[in-house]
Amino acid sequence: MIKTRFLRSFDESFRGLPPREAASAESVVSRLIDYFSGRTRPPGLGLRKLKGRYWEIRASLDLRILFLLEEDTATFVIVGNHDAIRRRLRARH
Repeated sequence: MIKTRFLRSFDESFRGLPPREAASAESVVSRLIDYFSGRTRPPGLGLRKLKGRYWEIRASLDLRILFLLEEDTATFVIVGNHDAIRRRLRARH
């Protein structure tokens, strides 16, 4: 079973979402956690490897969730559009 962590940056970006986008992001994170718990990969997540151990999933056409995948932990970093994800990745490298 994989552990999950949510960084302050994720919490802050999540709180800034409109209700519909927040619900979509919450649903996608829940489906990803289920997948990590040994269930089959759900369609429509748009799971994609980025740089290093960073991955993203798609919450909507414009909304992405960036997370760091380590051995036994998925750390959710930020939720935002493509530009927000790119800025965060550049700040880390």
